[in-house]
Formats: sequence, structure tokens, C-alpha cells
Amino acid sequence: MLNNVKTAFLLGLMTALLILIGGALGGRGGMLFAFGLAAIMNFVSFWASDKIVLKLYKAQPITPQDDPELHSLIDGLVARAGIPKPTVWRIPSPALNAFATGRNPAHAAIAVTDGIRRSLSREELQGVLAHELSHVRNRDTMISAVAATIAGAVMMIANMARFAAIFGGGGRDDDRGSNPLGLLLTSLIAPLAAVLIQMAVSRSREFQADASGAEMAGHPYGLAKALEKLERASKSVPLDASPATSHMFIVHPFLGGFGKLFSTHPPTQERVQRLLGRPTA
Repeated sequence: MLNNVKTAFLLGLMTALLILIGGALGGRGGMLFAFGLAAIMNFVSFWASDKIVLKLYKAQPITPQDDPELHSLIDGLVARAGIPKPTVWRIPSPALNAFATGRNPAHAAIAVTDGIRRSLSREELQGVLAHELSHVRNRDTMISAVAATIAGAVMMIANMARFAAIFGGGGRDDDRGSNPLGLLLTSLIAPLAAVLIQMAVSRSREFQADASGAEMAGHPYGLAKALEKLERASKSVPLDASPATSHMFIVHPFLGGFGKLFSTHPPTQERVQRLLGRPTA
């Protein structure tokens, strides 16, 4: 129920942001155009956001013949979790990361990088997969995919508004649009709003997925060790990820700067301490 409310809120906020930018670009006509675009984006983000994200990372399906051990681990975990088996995908990257997506457990997918498949032990890989399957079981995946689509759309149109402002777009009245200064302000505010939308995907869902993932795996040690390994790896081999989708991964795909300041992920050390039952600062 809570995720449904969050999803409705995000879809409504996306509509408002797109209409705001449309008004800045073209006045009332721009607002009407943006409203129509928002309706299409709302539909697409609900029904096809998972496919969009998988395509963005050039993900390729992994069959049981391609990786029997990976599928064996997933088969055991979904049996314990009591959920349908998701489709399994590989991301052609040496970075160590993974994400789950899909609008519900019956239409879910798990994607893992080549780096994870090569670098993690069986116990660590099981912990990562259990964490991602927990997102599926907890129905976090729909809101994550919707947030990614929203953020990407807002950032794209904000770039259009910034381009129009730089080259003198906009008129002086409501019918023709706002002045260039208004366009520039809108183009700067909209990406910030998109970041805040991503942060609406609460950090608490990561703690919950850690806890339920450890329960699903039968112990917390594999996931705890995997998180530490993934954190170290992200500093030396960051994933070439879109900021709009960074919240979907098990660890933040790139560190430092504003990515760290606005990260939807809790600090990895705190996640590990909670998993192992140690007091946090």
C-alpha cells in the first residue's frame, strides 16, 4: 500500500515538473504539450521502465546453460522467498554491482555485472542475490524503476530548457512562454527536483532489503562481505551509470561529489554493522 502511494506521488510530481518546464518553454501551449507528454511518460514508466533500464545498460539475458551456478543460487532463494523466479541478465561491465527491476514479482528481472560474476565467492554472490530478491518481494522494484524514468525525463527536458535559455528561447507573455532568465532558472531547478525524487526512494528500503536478504540467505555474512568488497571496488572501478538510475544499484555506482551528497544509499559501513548486529555511531 505504501509503495502504491509513493508511486502515485512520483507520477504526479513528474507531471507537475514536466508541465512547469513546458510552461517555461512555450507558455500555455507548452503546458498543454507537456501534459500530453507527461501522460505518455506516466504510462511508459509504469509498464516499460524495467525494459528501458535493462536496455540502457546493454543487459543481455543469462540462461541456466550460460551460468548454472548463478541460476542454482536464484532457484534456491526464490523457493525460500515464495516468489516467482525473475529473468536473469548480465551487464557487460567489470564493475561490481547489481540491481533488480520490474513492476511486480511476476514481472521482475535481476541484473548483475560481469565483475560480480567473476569476483564474488558463492556465499557473497548468494548474499547479493538475496538482497535483490528482497527488493522484488518487498515490491521496491516498481518505485525504483519509475523514479529512474522520472529523473531521466526531467533531466532531459531541463537540458532542452537550458539550451533554449542560452540561445534566447522564450517570449514575454503567457502565450509565448517565459523569458530566458525564467527558462534558465527552471533548467537549473528541475534537475535538483529530479534528484529529490530519487531521494524519495527511501534509504530505509536498503536497510530492509539487507535484513530480509540476510534472512533469505540464512545468514548475514555473505552479504556483509559482499558489500565491503563492492564498496572497495566502486572506488577503483566505478560503473558507467546514469545518475538517474544510480539509486537502483546495490551500492552507489560512483563515489564522491554530489553523487555522494545526494546518495539514496546509506553508508556501506553502517549497513554492514547493522547486518552483523554491531552498534552504529
